[in-house]
Amino acid sequence: MDRPTRGKGNEPELTGKTAEGQTGRESEGCATAADGVSKVNRLPKLLRRSEKSYRAKVPRPCSRPALGVDSPENRVLTGCASRPYTASMGSYYSAPKVGFDWRGFITPAVKLLVLICAGVFLAQSLVRLFLPKDATIWINLHFGLVPLGPIPGLRIWQPVTYIFMHADLWHLLINMLMLWMFGRELELVWGKNRFLNYFFICGVGAGLITILVKVLPMLWGHMPSFTPTIGASGAIFGILIANAILFPDRRIWLFPLPLTIPMRPFVAVMGAIEFFGTLGSGGDGISHFCHLGGMLIGWIYLRRGSFLYRVRNEMADWRYERNKKKFQVYMKKQKNDPPSRPDHWVN
Repeated sequence: MDRPTRGKGNEPELTGKTAEGQTGRESEGCATAADGVSKVNRLPKLLRRSEKSYRAKVPRPCSRPALGVDSPENRVLTGCASRPYTASMGSYYSAPKVGFDWRGFITPAVKLLVLICAGVFLAQSLVRLFLPKDATIWINLHFGLVPLGPIPGLRIWQPVTYIFMHADLWHLLINMLMLWMFGRELELVWGKNRFLNYFFICGVGAGLITILVKVLPMLWGHMPSFTPTIGASGAIFGILIANAILFPDRRIWLFPLPLTIPMRPFVAVMGAIEFFGTLGSGGDGISHFCHLGGMLIGWIYLRRGSFLYRVRNEMADWRYERNKKKFQVYMKKQKNDPPSRPDHWVN
């Protein structure tokens, strides 16, 4: 049998005839080989068909071949001929967008307190505008902090409600600005619940100290003042002392002056101003005792673990020595007893 050779066309040709005496098995094998050669020769047709179908799907063919080779194989593998890099660029330049996240600007507890104070002030303003003046006086006497209000007046909610009331817009803005500036840092460190607990402890404690100071003149036969105290300043001064304890070296910009000072001297100066303000208080309309009371309550709350530390250390040493003696007596007793029988546990 002559071997098959490829002619000028794409189909294989046989140059000779099969010899006599060949078996059908040999002829069958030659036919199979011929079929395989014909399949190999049909590959360019398949590639051309895939190229035609690809051109039908793509409405705008690329102007240059991919990777510099204009071949059907390259177009089938890459899916498209390469285009200039400027084809994917937009027709205009857009600056990168910068998003603003309110969650980082104001923390949840501070936002809650600001919304409550703003809502209460809005209600106060509406009452002041549309109702007689007696309504405003009644609200201040019942929800503001009056020395004889909680006792004997039984208005025990006053040490809490006075925190959310403010006299005017400027009073509200200053307090909320201080709350945001210094309260946000504490909430990021402590968390929402602990910050709210500390805020109300300082606010209520400052109110109780204010009541105590205003009731003291009764010991000398003088009637206390019935002027109500309102505002969140007592709780905010407690937040200031907490910042001075936790962040003593953090610097503060004294706007609009080009000066920065650490947190601890700043709070010390604020406390000194309030202290000297109490010496001539009475005509400025500011409750300096409430501010100092908030600072005092905050300092006591934060330093509560350091009070009577010597007594606590002596008690701890005494308990340690007592337990040590008990242990020595137990060991001595165990040493005098005869040894016990060995165990027969097998691991």
